[in-house]
Amino acid sequence: MERLKLEVAEILRRYGQAYRDEHETSLSPAQRRVMQAITACRTAALGGHVEACDSCEHQRIAYNSCRNRHCPKCQSLARAQWIEHRQAELLECQYFHVVFTLPEEIAAIAYQNKAVVYNLLFAATAETLRRIAEDPKHLGAEIGFFAVLHTWGQNLTHHPHLHCVVPGGGLSADGQRWIACRPGFFLPVRVLSRFFRRRFLELLEQAFDSGELEFFSALQELRERNAFRRYLDPLRDKEWVVYAKAPFAGPEQVLDYVGRYTHRVAISNNRLLKIEDGKVTFSWKDYRDDSSRKTMTLEADEFIRRFLLHVLPQGLQRIRYYGLMGNRHREEKLTQCRQLLKMEPKTPAETNLEAPSDYRDRYQALTGVSLHQCPVCHRGRMFIVEQIARPTAQSVILDTS
Repeated sequence: MERLKLEVAEILRRYGQAYRDEHETSLSPAQRRVMQAITACRTAALGGHVEACDSCEHQRIAYNSCRNRHCPKCQSLARAQWIEHRQAELLECQYFHVVFTLPEEIAAIAYQNKAVVYNLLFAATAETLRRIAEDPKHLGAEIGFFAVLHTWGQNLTHHPHLHCVVPGGGLSADGQRWIACRPGFFLPVRVLSRFFRRRFLELLEQAFDSGELEFFSALQELRERNAFRRYLDPLRDKEWVVYAKAPFAGPEQVLDYVGRYTHRVAISNNRLLKIEDGKVTFSWKDYRDDSSRKTMTLEADEFIRRFLLHVLPQGLQRIRYYGLMGNRHREEKLTQCRQLLKMEPKTPAETNLEAPSDYRDRYQALTGVSLHQCPVCHRGRMFIVEQIARPTAQSVILDTS
């Protein structure tokens, strides 16, 4: 008897149909697509091929991946490619990790208006960092950074926040000097928090006035403007969480560290501990209890509900670049920074070498892990001996945005 796999896909295979039946009217098309893609990932539903070892003749079946950005099994290659592309953009300076978090009251609005509120979170965060950094009282420089959206807490509750990675300095107004921040200190967190709070609430009210927000169920009374403003009033004095983590020791540590965040999904398969009797047990880290490791058991229905909380609207970009790293002038601005920092000129790795066309070769080039090596004899090389066609009736919609 095949050993039960501790995977999100297995949870969806065992309990997903019952969840669909129970929540037929509340499931969004995007959530249905994610459930379908993860369930089909690396199964015969997507086709694949048979490989054989040229030394010991061991054979294995390799089914195709769904490549959905919410799938726990499909992030390794995407993460490695992203890190490779960013390698040439590193500057020889301090780097800082700053986290901007929405309060619970706003998270509730965000869940009913994901695309609008997540875009406002990016906009308010970017304006906060750039405006405070360009202020001569603080840094007085044009900075660059990228931001990664996460929507979950460790226990899978809805907890929208942005992880921002920022070089510790920027260009002077005339572009002729590199202005570095003080060692170990980027920008005052309280100043960032107050500006972020004010700017986000302004943008949220503008979205309300332009009719971009929708409210239903427990929040339906917020459709009325006075009720909406009363709901926001306590948040104008509440402390909003903006957290600056300790700076990186050097640029060489940045990408390894950030790689943990860029292509992470709500829960990885290695946190799952048990799937049985209609329940799912997983490990989680309780940051309110000195980051202690704990376990949590949920009914399968509740686990699936929490997992699907974090399905993003199709097309919403969850990694974005700003300032010196903005797409329009990135190459020009970073070249200018490298010259002022007296760095050796660098060229993106992807323009130096033609990327291998086979995904296994790409994976090995990026990670150093061989998918060609035979897992049995460790001497032979696996090669494809047969293709497995995808069943014509199967249709899986990918979301790799």
